[in-house]
Amino acid sequence: MTEPSRKPLTHTRQAETAKPEAKPYSLNAGNGLFLEITPEGSKRWRFRYTYAGKRGLLSMGLFPDVGLQEAKDARDNARKLLAQGINPSDKRKDDKAATLLAATNSFEAIAREWMERQTDKAEVTRQKSAWLLGKAIEAFGRRPINEITPPMVLAPCRKLESEGNLEAAHRLRAKCGQVFRYAVATGRAERDPTPDLPGALKPRVVTHRAAITDPKQAAQLLRDIDGYSGTLAVKCALKLAPLLFVRPGELRAAQWADIDLEAAQWRYTPPKTRNQTQLEHIVPLPTQAVAILRELHELTGHSPYVFKSTSKSGHLSEAAVLNALRRMGYAKDEMSGHGFRAMARTILDEVLGFRIEIIEQQLAHKVKDMHGRAYNRTKHLPERIRMMQAWADYLDGLKAGANVVPFKKPAKA
Repeated sequence: MTEPSRKPLTHTRQAETAKPEAKPYSLNAGNGLFLEITPEGSKRWRFRYTYAGKRGLLSMGLFPDVGLQEAKDARDNARKLLAQGINPSDKRKDDKAATLLAATNSFEAIAREWMERQTDKAEVTRQKSAWLLGKAIEAFGRRPINEITPPMVLAPCRKLESEGNLEAAHRLRAKCGQVFRYAVATGRAERDPTPDLPGALKPRVVTHRAAITDPKQAAQLLRDIDGYSGTLAVKCALKLAPLLFVRPGELRAAQWADIDLEAAQWRYTPPKTRNQTQLEHIVPLPTQAVAILRELHELTGHSPYVFKSTSKSGHLSEAAVLNALRRMGYAKDEMSGHGFRAMARTILDEVLGFRIEIIEQQLAHKVKDMHGRAYNRTKHLPERIRMMQAWADYLDGLKAGANVVPFKKPAKA
């Protein structure tokens, strides 16, 4: 128990020179405020008051961090609350709760919570989201999400735009919208402000990924791949890319557990469409692909990944196939990893005459039937098996320089 104050505290010098004693004692600063000095030497401002007939004690901070005048100002504010019928201790608790709520309802807190829930996304996708949202967090992350206005969202987007990164600016706007909609869904925001920004950024310049779609050029590319002198894993990835035409990230992350060489099938759920379809994709493996995979299995069969690597992900990096293409002399505006998909789609349709819905289904795109229902992934599987083998045989013919006669496309009605 603090001893009664011995003399009034009127100058800061008195607080500075007050020495600790065997028992706690206090210096009276007037109107309920006093400085408590403990035997250990700490000096704490306290305010003693009466509310609803009960005594209360409120801490005002440590001296010298809080000076005499600051302590008096805090006391006077507490006395004003008492005059309004408000308990200053309860008010402080309410303020702390509001501050905590604001912190948990900040854009940063909700953005990080949203990112933690994106467990079904590929690692590279999560990294890109974190990089983009980091720009928004830096700009307005500490603000309560309900206080964020469209101009606040626009500012970091415009900064990216001014740096020449227009695509990232648009992606940041879209990513912020996902966070706001998540906040609305979880009851922590009233609306998404990003729809108020149409026309605020320069329009995107649409560019298609570089792809070789001419059969003669494709033939040379296939021959160059056969002559590639890099590692077996990269060479096999290059050979499988045109045969299977799956997304580059899906090929690089392929796992042996999903591949049945006896059944000649690769079954997996594409991360790109996992949220929309939640359906397993089936890639029929032509005999040429099975032969490549059997050879590779001798090297990486002990690993979960088909294309085992010492990289952080455990499989080939995004740059592995791209760098190989560049070393073979294919510039970034000539051929890309995604270009093998465009090559297959174009030639299968325009040269080999396969039905476009079968091609689209094999590309793992969202395909719907005439009634608007999504195709089951197993639908038309026998036809897709035939198509994949015909495609592999066609590529072999191209590579060998044979005069491959295209199928005649049916006349349009």
